[in-house]
Amino acid sequence: MDGSLERIGVEAFDGDRLKRPGIVAVAFLADWCPFCRAFGPEFARLGRPGRSTLLVADVTSEESPLWERFRIEAVPTVFVFRDGRPIFRVDGVPGQGLVRDDLAAIEGATRAASRSSPRHDRARGRSR
Repeated sequence: MDGSLERIGVEAFDGDRLKRPGIVAVAFLADWCPFCRAFGPEFARLGRPGRSTLLVADVTSEESPLWERFRIEAVPTVFVFRDGRPIFRVDGVPGQGLVRDDLAAIEGATRAASRSSPRHDRARGRSR
């Protein structure tokens, strides 16, 4: 897994909600997964100052409740959360993982969520 991203566990979630505000992309990765090892650095490159937060949810243990809670069937899987609620998801394909087009979709989802965020709108002088 990419060491430059903060790793989180089950304690970072309340049910299927992330306990963090703002736009957050979370990659569910496992150390034993070769596709996760390849994807981690690519996912980390999406992080830029002023953009969404990127985190890694560690699902290395197949006993992690996150597998069931988020209905993960293959890793890597990425969720985008806005103010704790999941708003976008892309699932890895067994035997393939995620591809460059999936990274573009994740980046597009975080960008769109940032533009439609009430917090972002207030920063531009508009209110909802």
